Amino acid sequence: MIPFTKMHGIGNDFVLVDAIRRPLDGSDLSELARRICDRKLGIGADGLILVENGGSAPFRMRMFNPDGSEGEMCGNGVRCIALFLRDEGHTRAEEIPLETGAGTLSLQVLGDGKVRVDMGRAGLTRGDVGMDGDPSERFINEPMEAAGYEIRGTAVSMGNPHLIAFVEDARSWPLDEAGPAFERHHLFPRRTNVHFVQVLDRRTLVQRTWERGAGATLACGTGACASTVAAWLNGLAERSTTVRLPGGELEIEYAEDGTVWMTGPAATVFSGVWPG
Repeated sequence: MIPFTKMHGIGNDFVLVDAIRRPLDGSDLSELARRICDRKLGIGADGLILVENGGSAPFRMRMFNPDGSEGEMCGNGVRCIALFLRDEGHTRAEEIPLETGAGTLSLQVLGDGKVRVDMGRAGLTRGDVGMDGDPSERFINEPMEAAGYEIRGTAVSMGNPHLIAFVEDARSWPLDEAGPAFERHHLFPRRTNVHFVQVLDRRTLVQRTWERGAGATLACGTGACASTVAAWLNGLAERSTTVRLPGGELEIEYAEDGTVWMTGPAATVFSGVWPG
């Protein structure tokens, strides 16, 4: 029996498991994620998150997508973890270091369910993103085609890969068709997250997301960070933006030193026990 807590960050929902108190050693985590995240036969979620003891930091995050693949990290998920750790009595600190597959992040609990996260430095080269081609080059506003859809793409890494396309109307794009086509574009051997982004003004973006391994989601925190960075690189927006996603809004700041800050809410939905 596996106790769990269902949480979400502006509609991006996760099943969190306290693997500090109950390590899941020996479990097939990929299969467990597929079963738990199934929205008809399981609990239903955009990902399974294990909260473990860390090595270089007090706590560690592992995140598995609904298809069983393991992601480096998740921006909306880390905000959920900050509140989860406090609710479970593991810490009362207002600043929480967290180990992820993308490095150690700093989570700041602000109150009223909001968390501010130091997301680290954005990666701007093909090598950072994990693209084919010269690893020292940047990929900014480049023409791309997949399954008959044409875009101009910009690639950014937030510890995980992102492809951003700026479009006139984000809501009009056929996300279920164009998303998976660009997710598996030949330039991304390990696949990528895909975002169609509309610039309302220099401080406001509208984003729709197709997440690698999860499909269409209501929000993507690392994607909102990558979209702000991409908008600045393309001269379309300031370094501080509000990113509007189907599930809510995130405040993103792209600092002069390359560090990206994300602020947004997280909330608990319910708790239960998975039969295992």
